[in-house]
Amino acid sequence: MAQLITKWGEEFDAGHLFEEHPRPQMRRDRFINLNGLWEYAIEEIASRETQDTFPSKKDGDILVPFSPESHLSGVERHLQPNEYLWYRRHYYHNPVENRLILHFDAVDQICVLYINNKEVTSHVGGYLPFSADITDFLSRGDNTITLRVEDKTDTAFHARGKQKLKPSGMFYTAQSGIWQSVWAEEVPPVSITSLELVPMLSPDRIQIIVHTSDHTPQPMSIRIHKPSICEEADTVPEEVIYRSTETTDSLFSIPIEDTCYWTPEKPWLYHMDVRLDSGDAVGSYFAMRSFSLKTMEGEDFPRVCLNGKPLFQQGVLDQGYWPESLMTPPCDEAMIWDLTEMKRTGYNMVRKHIKIEPERWYYHCDRLGLIVWQDMVNGGGPIKQWFVTYAATPLSIKRVRVSDKMYHLLSRSDKEGQTEFKNEMLATIRLLKNHPSICTWVIFNEGWGQFHTTRLTLLARKADPTRLIDQASGWFDQRGGDFFSVHNYFFDLTVTPEKHRANVLSEIGGIVYRVDGHSQADGTYGYSSSSNRGELNAAYEKLQNKLRELIPQGLCASVYTQWTDIEGEINGVYTYDRKVRKIDGSVIS
Repeated sequence: MAQLITKWGEEFDAGHLFEEHPRPQMRRDRFINLNGLWEYAIEEIASRETQDTFPSKKDGDILVPFSPESHLSGVERHLQPNEYLWYRRHYYHNPVENRLILHFDAVDQICVLYINNKEVTSHVGGYLPFSADITDFLSRGDNTITLRVEDKTDTAFHARGKQKLKPSGMFYTAQSGIWQSVWAEEVPPVSITSLELVPMLSPDRIQIIVHTSDHTPQPMSIRIHKPSICEEADTVPEEVIYRSTETTDSLFSIPIEDTCYWTPEKPWLYHMDVRLDSGDAVGSYFAMRSFSLKTMEGEDFPRVCLNGKPLFQQGVLDQGYWPESLMTPPCDEAMIWDLTEMKRTGYNMVRKHIKIEPERWYYHCDRLGLIVWQDMVNGGGPIKQWFVTYAATPLSIKRVRVSDKMYHLLSRSDKEGQTEFKNEMLATIRLLKNHPSICTWVIFNEGWGQFHTTRLTLLARKADPTRLIDQASGWFDQRGGDFFSVHNYFFDLTVTPEKHRANVLSEIGGIVYRVDGHSQADGTYGYSSSSNRGELNAAYEKLQNKLRELIPQGLCASVYTQWTDIEGEINGVYTYDRKVRKIDGSVIS
């Protein structure tokens, strides 16, 4: 397999890794960036009698936050399900009155954290962050941070997305270990732990809950700044339009006057500051907007609306893979380029497919005005493609309903895995629900690990009643959620209007065209082929014309597969290295 590299990989500076604040909606004045070189070792599980300390000999150094399987990590070695991956680095601590919180934004898949050889916490889930207060484990001077990781990939029921130990087709190279930023911050003994920000329209107001570490009411002050559109810089307007004193750990509302509503054309953001009387302070932001379904006059089916007005959502599938770094973006600028180029192409929506990105990715969607459909990350047993892909495709077009109680065929027989998926779905919603760009939660994709669809839809709706829900993207529809959601690569595109759900084509296209010198694998995978660039663009334009015809018939959104090639899947608008744009055609304006 050829090693491609993007321009950001070519210009890569290992001395300056992800120096931007990793959590833009909970910004403190400073944070401690722990990305960079860590020691690592890989050993077989049970190779030692006790395995709660770093091995006696390291294998080398690894560049965090890049997985050992990736080129940028400097390791390029695959972790196997029967192995432990160890990380270690030293941290100099000068004790102060504040608490030190250590953050891991994503570690794939199961890990245990040690400070000075004492276990602090453990975490399961390769796509969700975790934090730990490590203050009481530290001593003055030099300290050791150690992380032990194991990754079962597709040999267990844990969330794995598109990762596979033997990649092919629509499944890609497995990765493991730390793959998003590691950082720390000092906070006062009583600190702000999270914010809940819910915009409400008619009347316009922002509902807020400020949660604190001791869960008791604390006096605080809030300032809301004049709204702005920050397309190029993370700047906060100086002018303050609202000041208030409130109490933490309880719900309150602040009225918004002369509202500037968030849209893809004008993504207005309201920056805000929250300060506890006891000393802690964070900066955040919100936007005033709503997503809903509404039946328009003269029609008997609903439209997807933004701020009460119909908006056709022209989307692109984005899986967020990079040739030199797999699921980890090589830098902040690379994420910005992808999203800016999507908008320049004419897309107003991106479906983030079976992956959770660093929070800065969602921040850039918020400020650039790109609507997001967020997939949950699938898990479960081995996928039975003969059933969930080949048999399901014609069944979905004919609208043959298939029960989601066939747990064996849907690879979800394990009760523990069902509970884990439910908990991770709710954790994903909690993590991302403040981001104004997110329109839709996509619970299941093509039946992968699907179960209890109706029950999970109700749980997601309760956790976030302000978003739309695509409960079964592709097929195995259980007649719930907000969309009748179809994947159609092989048949004529059609819509079948319903009275209570919007019709969406949540995956279409996937047209293959290989560019020599810009493809990582020898083979090709996609859903239809083109022999040259002209043929590809003609097919794409024909698809766009068909979408235009379907909008008056009730089509509310479409998602083109996909933004870039990935390994052997050669059906992107761009090549995998982002150096060649294959599709030049415009999208619906």
